[in-house]
Amino acid sequence: MSLSPAELREHLTLAASKAGLSFPEVVLPESHDVVLRRMRFHYLDWGTPGRPPIVFLHGGGLNAHTWDLVCLSLRPERHCLALDQRGHGDSEWSPEMDYTTESQAGDLEAFVERLGLDRFVLVGMSLGGANGLAWAGRHSARLAGLVLVDVGPETRAAGAQKIAAFTAEKKPFDSLEEVIERSLAFNPRRDPRLLRLSLRHNLRQTPKGQWIWKYDQRHRGAFDADARERRRALLWDAVANVTCPTLVVRGGQSDVFHDEDAERLAGALARGRWVRVENAGHTVQGDNPAGLLTELRAFLAALDT
Repeated sequence: MSLSPAELREHLTLAASKAGLSFPEVVLPESHDVVLRRMRFHYLDWGTPGRPPIVFLHGGGLNAHTWDLVCLSLRPERHCLALDQRGHGDSEWSPEMDYTTESQAGDLEAFVERLGLDRFVLVGMSLGGANGLAWAGRHSARLAGLVLVDVGPETRAAGAQKIAAFTAEKKPFDSLEEVIERSLAFNPRRDPRLLRLSLRHNLRQTPKGQWIWKYDQRHRGAFDADARERRRALLWDAVANVTCPTLVVRGGQSDVFHDEDAERLAGALARGRWVRVENAGHTVQGDNPAGLLTELRAFLAALDT
């Protein structure tokens, strides 16, 4: 159950106020579906056509709406596009339960080709950052810039396993209040008033009135050390081939990605640097969107000079 236009406008207004952001007007995105590689994908188009494009990729268990405040803020100067990756949000689940990094990078390639994007900025958080980095390792010449939010080849297993445990819950929730309570226990930085609205982007209500996550949970919660090592090797190989300017963002209180991980990644990139966004955990764009926007705008301004 996604929000109605009136509810989405209410949520954006409340969220902006809490984050200390203001807008001349609250413009809602256009919602689109596109078939890529025989699967249906959903994405949000915030406009403005003709502006330099930015593609946003969300983290695991999240969806395109996690970027709402960031996209709304950048909309006057950029053409912002936020994709629901396979098995997430309102995009189709993989029939083969294929969620490898290679397949998701292939989805991004198909999306970029379908929309005819070139010389764009790619912003990916967590899962989306890993997929974006894998794609950039082959196609960085097509990018004006790359932003990796709280992710790299090296991440902390303990923090990642906490997220996996939270997102692996398959039992239906009896009420929205139960989901809010569980979400606050996982991330106390969030506001319950905002969660009441934003969580509905990521939930479906069953005929019995219970609530279940939208994202494909069939593969979540399983820890595969071999798969983790394969992804790590794949991402380090990609790093060696990324030639575009790259900003590595670390949430100041993240238990998934530490300062030394960000510093090592930035140092290995041909044109990389890293920044820390304080008052944010792993989900930087949700915990401190204003802080993230400050760093994004500085990075974008440097690309334009």
